[in-house]
Amino acid sequence: QVQLVESGGGLVQAGGSLRLSCAASGRIFSINAMGWYRQAPGKQRELVAVITSGGSTNYADSVKGRFTISRDNAKNTVYLQMNSLKPEDTAVYYCNAELVVPVIPFQASAYWGQGTQVTVSS
Repeated sequence: QVQLVESGGGLVQAGGSLRLSCAASGRIFSINAMGWYRQAPGKQRELVAVITSGGSTNYADSVKGRFTISRDNAKNTVYLQMNSLKPEDTAVYYCNAELVVPVIPFQASAYWGQGTQVTVSS
């Protein structure tokens, strides 16, 4: 069984910083892309940032230059460093991983964390 456990959310003032972490555990053969999504009240879930196993990254335009995604492959962990936070960054942040479990046919599937609340006050 695979679990993604997030940590690091909380309440911060505008202009502040937070660092989110997400660790994948369980029977994992390999992990491809890992990423962060967010969902604000009344809005659809949106991609924030993604990083491949090789380290290539992609960001939503709204967070470019402020957020940095990174990963530690040895720890099966992905991070999201969030700087210069704005009230519009307030949302539940979800970790996502495309990974392969050691079961035939060794097919990649998407897994989600339970979400962590980020609230930015003005």
